[in-house]
Amino acid sequence: MKKYKIAVIEGDGIGREVVPEGIRVLEAAGRRFDIGVAWTHFDWSCDRYLKTGKMMPEDGLDQLRAFDAIYLGAIGSPKVADHISLWGLLIPIRRTFQQYVNLRPARLLPGIETPLKNYRADEIDFCIVRENNEGEYSEIGGRLFRNTDAELVIQESVFTRRGCDRVLRYAFELARKRKKHVTSATKSNGIAFTMPFWDERFAAISKEYTDVKTDQFHIDILSAHFVRHPDWFDVVVGSNLFGDILSDLGAAVVGSLGLAPAANLNPDHTYPSMFEPVHGSAPDIAGSGIANPVAQIWSGAMMLEHLGETQAAGVIEKAIRCVLADSGPKTPDLGGKASTRELGEAIRVAVEKG
Repeated sequence: MKKYKIAVIEGDGIGREVVPEGIRVLEAAGRRFDIGVAWTHFDWSCDRYLKTGKMMPEDGLDQLRAFDAIYLGAIGSPKVADHISLWGLLIPIRRTFQQYVNLRPARLLPGIETPLKNYRADEIDFCIVRENNEGEYSEIGGRLFRNTDAELVIQESVFTRRGCDRVLRYAFELARKRKKHVTSATKSNGIAFTMPFWDERFAAISKEYTDVKTDQFHIDILSAHFVRHPDWFDVVVGSNLFGDILSDLGAAVVGSLGLAPAANLNPDHTYPSMFEPVHGSAPDIAGSGIANPVAQIWSGAMMLEHLGETQAAGVIEKAIRCVLADSGPKTPDLGGKASTRELGEAIRVAVEKG
């Protein structure tokens, strides 16, 4: 039996409701494929911050190093400013563990209605590859002359050749396994230094992959194309900010944020990678038991894929498709009345049945 050590951070809001469903599904897959998982739970969250002043303990990152992966629910609370929760937990994990690829699939599944017209299941199927360690989300900047007419705020973007090249190569390698098409998100007509540099590196790396079709769009028209022509895309690669924004738009295009998984990857396996849904903590529905667990469950399948358990990952993805395609339970975001537990349980049973 293969055994993995997984750190679990349920976090805040609906994270506490969907993570248990994900664990149950992963354990069902483990029983089928002789995979053992040792779960270690951490109470790192905004609630912890309110009690201690820290999102995680001082040695939190050291505690995580020994794990094979991190399974995260959601972080965020109306009681804690977003920049505190983000920079107190997520970004330190992503950067310390060199999780420089944020991979976010967007796929229209059978049984799901898209808000767009005339698209059927699987006609929309693309992946967003977001640079996850630098770009617009830097710690370089500051504020001067606070609360005066001369107040000055500076936020610097940081783009390095190493950072751009490695995420671009990942996008091209992924495209080779899919439909062999990479689209670059840019804004080099308005952002004078970083985006032209990004374009240069995209052009340079593309020469290494002559079998892969390429195109690039400015972020504004690219957003419009996501809505008007989502079937155009295969792998879309973008900077930290652009990839972040496009991810939510991609989730909306395929029917719900509750269907959007994500992986923060250290492709070299030097450090643990982290797997989390895109939807966030959703405080407006937290505690009501109606959150869609699919994104959390699918993120777990991505975790198994990264760990090399491709067969088990495939069975979970198949179970998600089958449950949603049939007349099974659907949560309110999908037009149904099912609870989080009911939909999660239906997927677990489907995994067991194969």
